[in-house]
Amino acid sequence: MILGIDTSLGTAVAVVEPDGVVRSWVESADTRGHAEVIGSLIQEALAEASVHPSDITHVAAGMGPGPFTGLRVGIAAARAFALGRGIPVMPVVSHDAVALELLLHAALTGGWDELPDDPFAVVTDARRREFAYTVYRGIDPEGLPIRIAEPALAPREGLDAILAEGGITRRGTERVPAALLAVVAGRALGAGRTVGPADALYLRSPDVTLSAGPKRVGT
Repeated sequence: MILGIDTSLGTAVAVVEPDGVVRSWVESADTRGHAEVIGSLIQEALAEASVHPSDITHVAAGMGPGPFTGLRVGIAAARAFALGRGIPVMPVVSHDAVALELLLHAALTGGWDELPDDPFAVVTDARRREFAYTVYRGIDPEGLPIRIAEPALAPREGLDAILAEGGITRRGTERVPAALLAVVAGRALGAGRTVGPADALYLRSPDVTLSAGPKRVGT
């Protein structure tokens, strides 16, 4: 049983069975209230799934890309839950969950022509007039989206030109589906693969920096 947690955009939590059956999925679209809702959403997801924390065997953590402040809340929550239970954390690139959702939707609805075997980019708001994007092409034999370019940042006014140069279709989103994040983790687990980085994908340094020391006070 996999608990999926992502705070790269809003806050999303899900419980998914190893075979991909979604037991629960709750989320908040607020991009600034992660710390206030993460605990209650985890409780709500477990309650809706009718499972006890002891039933969870793995925690899928969305590693971004995303803003520093929000992203670290979800990662910390995932690591704390896993530490308390003594179970593994499985890092997942948050954009992988969006890519898998797009690919599955196209396959199930017969709209595969909208996502041909050409590259497409999952694009999310990185704030500060920038977008975060990751490029994919199709799905591999394990059922995982194939990432052909790692997450990167681009100016809002320059992203379309970058994608057009590579013949890449833009797929913007305002949410990361925690259920699909857990599905990615489950498929990676079944394939014996690690699909996410050990460290968060902040893509840029946080605003807060270490002090250089106490300021000199004049007399």
